Amino acid sequence: MEFLKDAMLVTGRIVTIFPLMLILGLFMGKRSIGELPVFDFLVIIALGAVVGADIADPKIEHVHTAVSIVLIGLLQRVVSALTLKSRKFGKLITFEPTVVVHQGNFIVNNLKKMRFSIDNILQMLREKDIFHLGDVELAVLEANGKLTVYKTDLKSVPTFEDLGLVKQRSGLSYPLIIEGNVNEKTLSYLKKDLLWLESQLKMKGRRLNEIFYASVDELGDLHISGQAAGSPPPIRH
Repeated sequence: MEFLKDAMLVTGRIVTIFPLMLILGLFMGKRSIGELPVFDFLVIIALGAVVGADIADPKIEHVHTAVSIVLIGLLQRVVSALTLKSRKFGKLITFEPTVVVHQGNFIVNNLKKMRFSIDNILQMLREKDIFHLGDVELAVLEANGKLTVYKTDLKSVPTFEDLGLVKQRSGLSYPLIIEGNVNEKTLSYLKKDLLWLESQLKMKGRRLNEIFYASVDELGDLHISGQAAGSPPPIRH
């Protein structure tokens, strides 16, 4: 009998709490749903903890849960308004956009600062149909963790290649050296060996132990991520 009573109580809480959450989500706006800056991420975690505890534990006062949800929603709305009103306040509660690739080269210090690996960035580039680091003029890691990419002029639409003005090359490249380590499977797939790699590096005046990242396309063209020719542009909120 006690179990049935608790089950009915939990059912009633689910039926009443989800409409309240829906109203709150609409009240907080698209910003909290479509993107997740740091503070909004914390708001979502807090709401999940409050609602989860309320549903799972019938001993918790349901009214207290409802009040907590409303107060958290109001706090998020106030913080959003302050963020729009004051750039300084906004910068205090979120990350600045960070340039991670400039002119086809990784900005290593920024990668380490944001705790992103090469593999993370390469995956995000592939999700944008970019398979060659040299095609990237600028890649910016936004405050919400998404990657914004500006391609080089040659890869813009329409491309010079499309107009037949530049000799086409393979747009697909394979990571060959990552943080100084050679991917031997890539060499084997391309029917190359370590001697070929060392000779290619020697032609470019580079040594294997000083390479942070390098890729190679199916035509055998080697792209080395080195020091960018200039400082990355200042990207800010």
